[in-house]
Amino acid sequence: MSHTVHHLRKARVQRSELAVPGSNPGMIEKAAASEADYVFLDIEDAVAPPDKEQARKNIIEALNDIDWRAAGKTVSVRINGLDTQWGGQDLEMAAFAGPDAILVPKVESAETVQKVAARLATLSAPERTRIWAMMETPLAMLKAPEIAASSPRLACMVMGTNDLVKELQAEHTETRTPVMTALELCVLAARAYKLSILDGVYNAIQETEQLRRSCVQGRQMGFDGKTLIHPAQIAVANDVFAPSAAEIDLARRYVAAFREAEAQGRGVAVVDGQLVENLHVENAKRLLAQAEAIAELAAANLEAGAA
Repeated sequence: MSHTVHHLRKARVQRSELAVPGSNPGMIEKAAASEADYVFLDIEDAVAPPDKEQARKNIIEALNDIDWRAAGKTVSVRINGLDTQWGGQDLEMAAFAGPDAILVPKVESAETVQKVAARLATLSAPERTRIWAMMETPLAMLKAPEIAASSPRLACMVMGTNDLVKELQAEHTETRTPVMTALELCVLAARAYKLSILDGVYNAIQETEQLRRSCVQGRQMGFDGKTLIHPAQIAVANDVFAPSAAEIDLARRYVAAFREAEAQGRGVAVVDGQLVENLHVENAKRLLAQAEAIAELAAANLEAGAA
């Protein structure tokens, strides 16, 4: 895979991020064989205190023994907060093991991200190991721009909507009206500082159509993809957050029509009765690049499955 495509995949093709408890090696193996774009190995909320040390060992083993890149996977590790008794060891483990990203829970300030970045530099963590910030408290929402601008090592924001609803003393609703302002604030901050951003989980595992509606809403808002709690949710997220065949066809026609217009000395084109300007073409090219990267991922998944 070329450097260009790999960078695009890390930055933009994040349709599905499957959460896996580090305490369950079997689930880790299944996640590696799944069609999720991203997998995050959790040592925080999904792991009980007595199991955290073993989960850390399981994650080290998984990072060393599984060829995540060959499987077309990007892998991150969610550590415990640095203010807990486990966070320091978690961060050291992740720095030496070198996942694609370290997911930091309950980030509420730029200082938290900067502290993690400084520690990673001290530990000589691989440059490719980025920081992702869990956005899951009211203070995080209010500090979103400062957090987004905090460090060059920060690459992604991940919405922790369950914790956010709890902290707001709000309710889960199908429309997500109680957290809509918070979601929009984070999307604004992420896009302002060129970060990726993932939508929060959908809790009802069996409710496929409701999950699809939640994914559609997230895509319409500007999210790159969705965090998932069960492999059964992967197909829906991958479908919704990927460009459709009709969108790809239209994007190609936008690019071709605009190229022809430029050759004739015009700054706009018309496709299907719609005015096409440079900004539309930029978006079309982004969509086509995303489709190409998704095809690369599908090929990697197929090859890994045949191996």
